[in-house]
Amino acid sequence: MLRWVLTIFIAVLVFSSLLPWLEKLGIGRLPGDLRFKLFGRNFSFPFASTILISLFVLLIAKIFK
Repeated sequence: MLRWVLTIFIAVLVFSSLLPWLEKLGIGRLPGDLRFKLFGRNFSFPFASTILISLFVLLIAKIFK
């Protein structure tokens, strides 16, 4: 259990550090990604980008199985 929590934590750190670079590629700005500003803070909910990245990782996992 601890191994999965650590893996997810590291993945979130990596993706959050790569987010500015991924936004240049269009990840985070797809239709279905929600962005809004509330009380001076920017909030982002990248639903469509998450699905796209998950499908890409699934495809890579199937290929290198």
